[in-house]
Amino acid sequence: MSQHVLLNSIEHKDVKVITHRSAALGDNLWYSVTFPQEFRSVQAHYPIFFHKDTATGQFYAVALFGFQQNDNVFLSDQGWSASYVPLTVRRQPFLIGQQTVLEDGVERQQRVIHMDLDHPRVNETEGEALFLPYGGNTPLLDEVGEILEVIHHGLQDGQRFVDALIEHQLLESFTLDIELDNGQKNQMIGFYTINEETLAGLSTDALAKLHQQGYLQAIYMTLASQSNVRDLLNLKNAQG
Repeated sequence: MSQHVLLNSIEHKDVKVITHRSAALGDNLWYSVTFPQEFRSVQAHYPIFFHKDTATGQFYAVALFGFQQNDNVFLSDQGWSASYVPLTVRRQPFLIGQQTVLEDGVERQQRVIHMDLDHPRVNETEGEALFLPYGGNTPLLDEVGEILEVIHHGLQDGQRFVDALIEHQLLESFTLDIELDNGQKNQMIGFYTINEETLAGLSTDALAKLHQQGYLQAIYMTLASQSNVRDLLNLKNAQG
């Protein structure tokens, strides 16, 4: 269960957030949503694929951490082994909320920070404080605000990126069959990648438009990132 509330310095003045990484704190994810703005950092460690939300039919880019649910090969007793943790993971237990404010008699929507009080990171005894003893945000909360803002704009751009891929028929489904050294087999279904043959056949004008949008670079980083599947496999085999 989740209990999302609007964060404020009065009701939540004593709240602390545990910042280290572990399965018990919800980090045993096998993928998380990402977006072109962070592809450069993500592709250094993780394969980037695309996943389709079965409820909405919406595609979104994901960074892959493992080969099945609740399996993150980067997670150990020492924490998260990769030097970059994607922002949609780092933002937990915080979310972007909306509230209506009145300015000069005109109502407008304002982005605010919400927190999941039932998240295992949230408590009043362990971790980092969100508010200073005499008011004001701690550096952690300021960082959270920045992360949520980047995610907000990043997801919007990510939607435009996916729309461009669909427009040019660049997404194709694939099945990834994984066999570990111990004989265990995993089959990844429901993921999509870039169709390189279709990409190579795009017109000069189409490629120029993608480049102008910044999406051609994102496409090539996506393709380059997929060599990281071998690294994930090696990490999984090393774990036995």
